Amino acid sequence: MNPAIDLFCQFDSFEPDEVNRSYYEEYQANGKGVNVSFVLRKMQIANTATGFLGGFTGDFIEETLQNKEIATDFISIDGITRINTFIRAHKKEYKAVNQGPMISEQSQHQLLEKLAILGTKDMLIVSGSLPQGVPEKLLVEIAELSLRKGFKLVMDISSDIMLECLTYQPYLIKPNDEELATWLKTPALVSTAAIIGAANELRKKGARNVLVSRGEKGTLLVTAQGDIYQTTAPQGKVVNTACAGDTLLAAFIGSLEKGESIAEALIYATAAGSSTAFQPGISDLTDIEKLRQTIELKIGRN
Repeated sequence: MNPAIDLFCQFDSFEPDEVNRSYYEEYQANGKGVNVSFVLRKMQIANTATGFLGGFTGDFIEETLQNKEIATDFISIDGITRINTFIRAHKKEYKAVNQGPMISEQSQHQLLEKLAILGTKDMLIVSGSLPQGVPEKLLVEIAELSLRKGFKLVMDISSDIMLECLTYQPYLIKPNDEELATWLKTPALVSTAAIIGAANELRKKGARNVLVSRGEKGTLLVTAQGDIYQTTAPQGKVVNTACAGDTLLAAFIGSLEKGESIAEALIYATAAGSSTAFQPGISDLTDIEKLRQTIELKIGRN
């Protein structure tokens, strides 16, 4: 719901109070939901991007999506869609992420009206932060709507409001290990057993499937049937962590939509997420076969 233009820059060094000149820069239509749309399209899966857009930056994002043959159904707002900046210098990465424009109650109501037409054959992926003016309760309204209308709901959000959304049994949620610990008010989850236990707690609260992104430690999935899937992560030089989780999620959902098994979908998704982490922008998916050969899969059961 809160798209952005992301500016990726690379510097030899980045020092305060000095003019730092980049040797590389790239502007990308972005935001977590937009990233998901891009990856699904790369997998030849038709999808529609929606949310709130405004100003010249909003025009850039919508045109970029349409040029990639992605359908759009955004709500036009006053204000300017945000620009985020990601700076890489030596082994450090700096992230400047803005709030986004103020969204009126009328625009929020328009979004709910669009989502109300979804039905049992549809899936909605809600990903990322909320722009200014949008209360977290809107996420609960969307979750309730999914249960009432019967469409599958996938959620990738950081807010504690996720716990209220679980009442409405979302199809899949994608936290990382830090978010798991925050939601359940526990110390840092260091061991795999602790993460599995936390994922099971969220299943008890209503989540049907819990996909946990663990960065260099790989990926963990606990399914509605109680099966536990774990993958290792490929090794490589990390360049961009900003979009890796979005790629992972989209690749997993996309693989399932194409009829792949859960095991194959998780291996593919882990490879895709790593591929994005190893380059400045979103992966073009051309190196997936090579990366997936390095991934180990373990399957267990609660």
